[in-house]
Amino acid sequence: MPKTKIDFDVVREMAMALPDVEESSLHGVASLKVSGRLLTCPALHRSAEPNSMMVRIDFEQRTKLMAAEPGIYYVTEHYVKHPAVLVRLGEIDRKSLRDLLRRAWHFVSSTKRNRGQTQRHN
Repeated sequence: MPKTKIDFDVVREMAMALPDVEESSLHGVASLKVSGRLLTCPALHRSAEPNSMMVRIDFEQRTKLMAAEPGIYYVTEHYVKHPAVLVRLGEIDRKSLRDLLRRAWHFVSSTKRNRGQTQRHN
């Protein structure tokens, strides 16, 4: 269990240190995006546990994270088809959170570049 409380303000502070991260909103709550693409936000769906956040990450990394730390990382049926993992903020430590946000940033950034090369968006 972390020694200091981690909430979305801590997440915001860490994520904003990464390139091109901007504050936004999604369904009326704070979110963080990389060049307009969702990086993380509080877990909004009612199936998520309280004090959880959703972080975009590829399926392979999600599987590894959940296998290594099932007390921290999880998904619900609502999120299972999306490249994302749910994180129990009360269980993650700052180093793990920073590492996760870096991984998520790389995923969202590479997804943005790959999609831009293969298709056009409205």
